[in-house]
Amino acid sequence: MKKRKVIIVGGGAAGLLAAGSAAEAGAEVTILEKMYRPGRKLRITGKGRCNLTNDKPLADFISHFGSNGKFLRPAFSRFFTSDLKALLVQLGVPTVTERGGRVFPASDQAQDVVDALLRWIVRKGVIIKNKVEVKGFLIEKNRVIGVKASGEGSSKIHDFKADAVIITTGGASYPATGSTGDGYKLAEAIGHTVVPVRPALVPLETDGDIAPRLQGVSLRNVNARLIINGKKKAEEFGEMIFTHFGLSGPIILTMSKLAVDALELKRDVIISIDLKPALDEKKLDARLLRDIEEQGKKKYGSLIKGLLPQKMIPVCADMTNISLEKLCHQITTAERKRLKIWLKDFRFVVAGYRPFAEAIITAGGVSTREIDPRTMESKKVNDLYFAGEVLDIDADTGGYNLQAAFSTGWQAGQTAAE
Repeated sequence: MKKRKVIIVGGGAAGLLAAGSAAEAGAEVTILEKMYRPGRKLRITGKGRCNLTNDKPLADFISHFGSNGKFLRPAFSRFFTSDLKALLVQLGVPTVTERGGRVFPASDQAQDVVDALLRWIVRKGVIIKNKVEVKGFLIEKNRVIGVKASGEGSSKIHDFKADAVIITTGGASYPATGSTGDGYKLAEAIGHTVVPVRPALVPLETDGDIAPRLQGVSLRNVNARLIINGKKKAEEFGEMIFTHFGLSGPIILTMSKLAVDALELKRDVIISIDLKPALDEKKLDARLLRDIEEQGKKKYGSLIKGLLPQKMIPVCADMTNISLEKLCHQITTAERKRLKIWLKDFRFVVAGYRPFAEAIITAGGVSTREIDPRTMESKKVNDLYFAGEVLDIDADTGGYNLQAAFSTGWQAGQTAAE
């Protein structure tokens, strides 16, 4: 029986898994990668450590993708966390599970994952053509029969024939790695709907000089609330950091997609930080009263040292209008109340968000309504498949997005080869 020829456009996480699974299923596979080598974005994921996936149960895992999570159920049923870990162990990359169920390579090196996947697909006979940029599709009778591409040392457009084509070009985040939204243009050119793309898991810019004054201060075990037009829309507990432009860190990134969408709609966006989430207002007030009584003859500045990082102290004094030189026993009830409110509701007006170059992933993409979730095949053009971040699927941090890329890539590769 003649082998099916499968072309994969893009050599990222989804592309590498699609190539491997298609080759294992007996296909003749070629990856067309526009950069000088595949896996560039995968090499920098998780700050170079590569947060591969998460050990959470399937239902919980899917919930992190919001309303589009159900689209991923067939792909996850076919290739999920345990399958990925087993494959990596087989390829010589054991994994470890850390806090929050996050799974990393035991070596802490994303490069090891990329190298292992490349060795695997080359061993399976996959051909990799680097510096080849796909410009369009070859289509006959509503069936894809290949792609048009330039590269390999020439600007001339060449035809690459195939029985199936899988688009795994990624999103628009980290464009220096090759993710520049090419897949969206290719999809739109043949009639696919592309949900507007915008940065997700992206740092937020804030008004005023408070965040810049706190640049570099990292907070742990704080609670942040996202308030849109006066209503709380999201809440996260954990770590964050102040930057020269605003706010970043895990809890900020997790809420950023909602913030970005609200800003695009010209809505008022506030981030409120509870610096003392372990204490409700009554308990915090009792602690402040006790501290004031115990340190009555000491300056207010010394009391604040027990509550905040050093760099936050002058900011607190300015925002609550309480002099650090004031003696503790001179603190009034009104001043204590202002301090309590500030500690529980430290607010920032969100004015914008950072560009795609600083976003971890892209929200939006090829509409999942036009893709068969059981196969990843286009409902508009036969033998054309989509996988990974090019699709309108995205989740918060924790390894979910990378697993989605691996799973949809695996599924697309298997079905394209059949």
